[in-house]
Amino acid sequence: MSDWVDIEWRKQRVCIEYTWIEATRADAPLVIFLHEGLGSLRMWKSFPEQLCAQAQCRGLVYSRPGYGESTPRAPEEHWGTDFMHQQAFEVLPALLQALHVKPSTPYWLLGHSDGASIALLHASRYIDSVAGCMVLAPHILVEEVTLKSIEAARQAYLHTDLPQRLGKYHHAPDSAFWGWNNIWLDPSFRDWSIERDLETITCPVLAVQGLDDVYGTLEQIHGIARRLPRTQVLELDDCGHSPHQDQAEKLIQTACTFIYNH
Repeated sequence: MSDWVDIEWRKQRVCIEYTWIEATRADAPLVIFLHEGLGSLRMWKSFPEQLCAQAQCRGLVYSRPGYGESTPRAPEEHWGTDFMHQQAFEVLPALLQALHVKPSTPYWLLGHSDGASIALLHASRYIDSVAGCMVLAPHILVEEVTLKSIEAARQAYLHTDLPQRLGKYHHAPDSAFWGWNNIWLDPSFRDWSIERDLETITCPVLAVQGLDDVYGTLEQIHGIARRLPRTQVLELDDCGHSPHQDQAEKLIQTACTFIYNH
């Protein structure tokens, strides 16, 4: 079941949907799950519980502003090219403070797609607080294949039942979809990159990509590995943009080993 907490963000009160996954050990590591650009707490389905059970970890899963049951994006609000930086440097720290997560106890980040980029950005600034990053289909720069698939998603939202399907996971699906889609297809976003931000990351990174991912190429995870020598790369066969759905068992096994080897 979800809970809600208010945070202060950019001089506004924002309500964040979240849930804890408890562990039997009081000293269990904490994994924070950061969803994709059209994701939410509920869209993770049972994956966080499965990973936490096998890794004997605690978990924190939440919906970012504009998603799930969190405060929707205002209709006139247009996200800027720094929207992932805002989530990494402002929203997540405010949420952790509101939930009394002690910064002195390092936590793990597991992010998917946009959430993976946010995880990397957070780790680049909060060096002492992040024990490690597990990033699934991350974006570190904009590729043409990504834009082509996002344009296809726009057409699907306009002409198919995609709004109804997203409505199962978002209180305001228009808020979630157009906030994400409009900025990714904005011409000003073509030069977006977090490659230089990666240079300050010191924690270990597990970078995962499906070989059938239509939203990005292997350059995304290889680019991380070239810059961060503590990166473990996992390329998955028979896997698209969502490794936690397409190859959940392999991913969980690898993530458990990654956590307990560092």
